[in-house]
Amino acid sequence: MMSRREYFFSKQETLLVTLSQNIARNLEEAIKNKGSASLLVSGGSTPKALFKKLRKIPLAWDKVTIGLCDERWVDNEHKDSNAHLVQEVLMKDEARFARFVGMYNNEQENSLAEALCSEKLKAELFPFDVVVLGMGTDAHTASLFPNNERLAEAFSSEELCITIEPTTAAHKRMSLTLNAILSAKNIYLHFEGKEKRVVYEEALSGEDKESMPIRAILNQKIKNIEVYYK
Repeated sequence: MMSRREYFFSKQETLLVTLSQNIARNLEEAIKNKGSASLLVSGGSTPKALFKKLRKIPLAWDKVTIGLCDERWVDNEHKDSNAHLVQEVLMKDEARFARFVGMYNNEQENSLAEALCSEKLKAELFPFDVVVLGMGTDAHTASLFPNNERLAEAFSSEELCITIEPTTAAHKRMSLTLNAILSAKNIYLHFEGKEKRVVYEEALSGEDKESMPIRAILNQKIKNIEVYYK
C-alpha cells in the first residue's frame, strides 16, 4: 500500500490554490455525506498564506467545525496560541461562518487536561474529515517533538490528545496523538523552503521516529497522506 503522495510546486501560489481547493472539496464531500465537516489545522507561520486562500472559497462554512492539531497551553486570546492565529487569519471572509473548537481548558494537571481535551474533540470534531499538518526544521509535527519523554506514549496512545512539554520550544503543549492523526479521512502535510525539504528527504531515508517524529506519519502504511511542498 502506497501511504504517501508527493506534490512539489515551484510557485507558492500554485501550491496554495491546489491545496486549498482540495481541502474545500474534502469538506464539501463530508457535508454532502453526513451534513457536517471537521477541519483540524496547524499553527506557525507557514499555514497563514494557506488560511488566507482557503477562507475565500465559497462553501457551506456554517456546517464546518475547525479545530487544532496542537496548541500551546495558554489562553485562547494569548498571542502565542494557535486558537488566536486561526481566529485572526482563517476565520474571515467566507470562513467566518465556521465554528471553532479549541483544545485549551483551564486544567493544569496533565492527565485531567488530556481527558477534557479528548472528550471535547470526540464530542465536537470526531471523526476528523481533514487534518493539515506542518513540519518543523527539527522534524516535529503537531507538538510531537524529537526525543521527548512522552513521545513513545504519543505514538502508542489510543486517546486523542496528549500533553507534551518540549525542551526546545516555549510553553507546554497539547497535541493530537499519532492514532488521532491517522484516524482522519484526509491527511495533508504542508511545508515550504529548502531547509525543510532537506529535513523531509532525511526523514524519508531513515526509520528512527524518536529523532524525527515526522517519520511516524511519512513511513506508516495505515493511511494515505498527501505531501504539498515547495
